[in-house]
Amino acid sequence: MKAVQFKSFDALEFVDLPMPQCDRDTALIQIKSASINPSDVKNVKGQFAHTTLPRIPGRDFSGVVVDGPTSWIGADVWGTGGDIGFTMDGTHAEYIKIPVGALVHKPSNLSHEQAAAIGVNFLVAWLGTVEYAKLKAGESIAIIGAGGGVGGAVTQIAKALGSRVIGIDRQAPSSDSPASRLIDGFVKFDESTVKNVRDIIDGVDVVYDAVGGIAFEMALGLVKRHGRVVEISATGRRRVEFDLIDFYHNETQLFGADSAKLGVAEATRYMAEIGRGFESGQFVAPLIEHRFALEDALQAYEAVANGTRGRVVINM
Repeated sequence: MKAVQFKSFDALEFVDLPMPQCDRDTALIQIKSASINPSDVKNVKGQFAHTTLPRIPGRDFSGVVVDGPTSWIGADVWGTGGDIGFTMDGTHAEYIKIPVGALVHKPSNLSHEQAAAIGVNFLVAWLGTVEYAKLKAGESIAIIGAGGGVGGAVTQIAKALGSRVIGIDRQAPSSDSPASRLIDGFVKFDESTVKNVRDIIDGVDVVYDAVGGIAFEMALGLVKRHGRVVEISATGRRRVEFDLIDFYHNETQLFGADSAKLGVAEATRYMAEIGRGFESGQFVAPLIEHRFALEDALQAYEAVANGTRGRVVINM
């Protein structure tokens, strides 16, 4: 089969490899589409200590079951995981072998490339918003990094829950992104952000900080008493300082959310929940900015490394 693989860090190659062989506990998926996440680029560059080599990278996928349990043969499936692409071969290949327990049906109203563009972003958005912060109807949420992939997913999930959304970023989400139509108020990310948000609402119930690092103190300053802050990144600064007295007087709750801790089988129940949101029309697929063939995957990685507003997909 054709695939991209790295045998040493920062040395991605387009290669021919043997077909994966299944046993009774695994299934073989013919990949139709796979997306590239910033974490895939970082993985190839050697920024994850647990990655084992040689390795096919890639976390998100959509495809068809071609070998495994009889009841699954021919089924359209999708998925993501923090093990595939790191300690197991990933999705940037024509085929992938995964545990049978990781099989989950793709939403029927999504194309393969739309489904492949959802995994990591919606998974970490769901973890932070629904599982950890437990955002509910009538509450408010401020999303730092609202214009990004995760921020857009959080926006959709929050609106589906019946919450008020304040978007924060250096520039507003593009007009053709689903999130742009759902944000109730937008505030530019700068030194006046906290004041400008409080001009709209006197403290929010939840802050989902998809930036972190340089935005951490801002996030703490936005929540009302008993507010919850979700952190998923550390942009620009790994170590942070904040006023501990203000923190405990406000009785703020702080959560870290890391989708990479969920293997492809563990992520299945969340992907099933997210899938129901797409099937019902609550969620809309994200904007796909670039499409590449597998043999052009190195160019696709370069596009993600340079930064894009929409998703980058490899179609097999």
